[in-house]
Amino acid sequence: MAAQQGVGVVGAGTMGVGIAYVFAVTGARTTVVEPDAGRMAAVRREIADAAAAGVRRGKLSEETAAGLDAAIEHVPSADQLPEGLDLVVETVPEDLDLKRRVLAACEARRPAVLASNTSALSIDTLAADLARPEDFLGLHFFNPVWSIPVVEVVRGARTSPATLETALAAVAGIGKESAVVADAPGFATSRLDVVAALEAIRMVEQGVGEPADIDRAIQLAYRHPVGPLRLTDIVGLDVRLHIARNLESALGPQFAPPQLLVDKVAAGELGVKSGRGFYDW
Repeated sequence: MAAQQGVGVVGAGTMGVGIAYVFAVTGARTTVVEPDAGRMAAVRREIADAAAAGVRRGKLSEETAAGLDAAIEHVPSADQLPEGLDLVVETVPEDLDLKRRVLAACEARRPAVLASNTSALSIDTLAADLARPEDFLGLHFFNPVWSIPVVEVVRGARTSPATLETALAAVAGIGKESAVVADAPGFATSRLDVVAALEAIRMVEQGVGEPADIDRAIQLAYRHPVGPLRLTDIVGLDVRLHIARNLESALGPQFAPPQLLVDKVAAGELGVKSGRGFYDW
């Protein structure tokens, strides 16, 4: 994506921070939508920390790092996004009604391409109430966004070839590879990821091994950078449970969540964000 183009990122959680960062470092003028001013101040600190780490690793110039704060604008609501942005990426929590409301507000600002960072919700379902579904698709980034080299590009039934081409160019412009998939429950990555995570949770439930040992076996045997249980803590046990239930409904009982996952979520053990999941944080 060329430096003069504008990008909007709606939602300043972990994924929103990473998405804003990778576009801003290319020189794209980036607008972040976040209603909480305190959270936005934290976002700027997180981006500064990520940039400093990038400089230390030789991935980012000091000049680029110094200019990031000025390159990122903040507005409190989607209806205050600049009109006519080249790309707007929605990255709010995985709640269908919330996403539909946010996407409608974003579409009203007439971006050239509108995308959702959903990891499991149907792109066609999200597009159902949009006036221009041909301009909409999924851009599924992975955490940490600045490190993971791929973006899953999810083509809806009504996504136009021009929209897909523009999205692929945007992904290439931030130095990442694309994997194009059709709109199907769980897409490709979430579906495979959840299978591994749920089976690892069942193994803990059945006493096959401790979380650290199961993770270590997977990491060393299959060269995974993070084990499925630690990754579940990072993603959030509540998010895992939500995705599993959606996939169970769409694809069948092989995605039924283990009782241990249900119990941990009910107990507030959500992983990193609560301080405890399969590990203590």
